[in-house]
Amino acid sequence: MKKISKATLQRYPVYLKALRKIKADGINRVMSSELASYVDIKSTTIRRDFSLIGNLGKQGYGYDVDKLIDIFTKELGGNFNEKIILVGCGNFGKTILNYNGWNDVVGEIVCAFDKYPEKVGHLNVPVYDIKDLNKKMPKGCRIAILAISGEIQETVDKLTEAGIKGIVDMTHHHFVVPEGVTVKEIDIVSIIQELVFSTNMLDR
Repeated sequence: MKKISKATLQRYPVYLKALRKIKADGINRVMSSELASYVDIKSTTIRRDFSLIGNLGKQGYGYDVDKLIDIFTKELGGNFNEKIILVGCGNFGKTILNYNGWNDVVGEIVCAFDKYPEKVGHLNVPVYDIKDLNKKMPKGCRIAILAISGEIQETVDKLTEAGIKGIVDMTHHHFVVPEGVTVKEIDIVSIIQELVFSTNMLDR
């Protein structure tokens, strides 16, 4: 397989999510132009991205949806039935739980943890006291979404000790993790700044 850029790799999960939606809609074969309408990516880019993996389709015939799903699932690292936990059930945490983009994606949030679970109210997943993390941690869980505002390092230490290998960081606070643990920061302010910069460049 040819060397694949970071930008292309970031598009592959987007394709997989769209393909699973297409399959759920009862479609067995798809053209790159049709897939483009699902993912808002140019069909020429889609064909180029696909060609880096192999000869996945025929011109004028399209792509076999099941074949693509199998290939992308293997290339992206497994069956994507990840059990994800949410840590922090404030307003931001609840928004994450209510996000409607979880369908046909990499896994699901199976439970949440909070310092004051009795104050959280009803959610669509069980909410446990963070003190009970080791007892309530789902078996095989490797990914945690961190949406808290205090006791960050202490909580991260608990998560990594409990077996978490990947953290989606919504805290905007500095913390350290052991070797072998991956952190992905989600900084909305930085994203807005990038958009402002891009918009200003387009206006020139």
